[in-house]
Amino acid sequence: MYSSELITPQHLARKAVIYIRQSTPHQVLSHQESLRLQYALHDRARQLGWPDEAIAIIDDDLGLTAASAAHREGFNTLIAQVTLEQVGLILSYDVTRLSRNCSDWYPLLDLCGYKGCLIADGDGVYDPATVNGRLLLGLKGTLSEWERHTMKARLTAGLIHKAQRDRLQKNPPGRVPGELRRRRRGVLGEGSARFAGGGALARVAVARCTHREGPAFCRRDGWTRGLSADRTQAAAAAEGPR
Repeated sequence: MYSSELITPQHLARKAVIYIRQSTPHQVLSHQESLRLQYALHDRARQLGWPDEAIAIIDDDLGLTAASAAHREGFNTLIAQVTLEQVGLILSYDVTRLSRNCSDWYPLLDLCGYKGCLIADGDGVYDPATVNGRLLLGLKGTLSEWERHTMKARLTAGLIHKAQRDRLQKNPPGRVPGELRRRRRGVLGEGSARFAGGGALARVAVARCTHREGPAFCRRDGWTRGLSADRTQAAAAAEGPR
């Protein structure tokens, strides 16, 4: 049974929000156990004292990097709810789900401390309004950002070494054949039409369609780049870990 002396009736009077995120559509499809662990946080929130009707899940950012908050609708929704003093507890599997950028992380800590919102992860419950809570959360956020930069450096070094051995796959010259281009438009149109405006669900749907049609459908500009091995490495090196 989970418990924390930091949780007060004031916190329980508000809702608990579980923030769920995976870095790429490919991870959403391939790392199913990690996704299940994140959704299982619902049980922990209930054990901490929140009833089912007071537990909300934000998973709008599935398939999006945490290197920045500008493009993450779910994270910005969470910020708005904390600002309105609707949230008593933010629960995530680890702080890297929330942010890998200190310029986003520390403002969240300031806001939660001012509005009386607790933050919890797999290790415990923290109060950003206290010195110890802010110290531990700040350290976790700093390490998360440092990890992103070091992993990006390793991925870049690996790509450079592969290119030096002339083993880095290059895109074939010339334009994509007309038939392949028409099939690609049809596949992408299928996912977009079916899940128009569906956010993360739309991205995953298009990734499924593209994966079904094979690596030749992999694109550079977003949804399906994780499905080709070399393009995955190139994208990861360009954007860094999430």
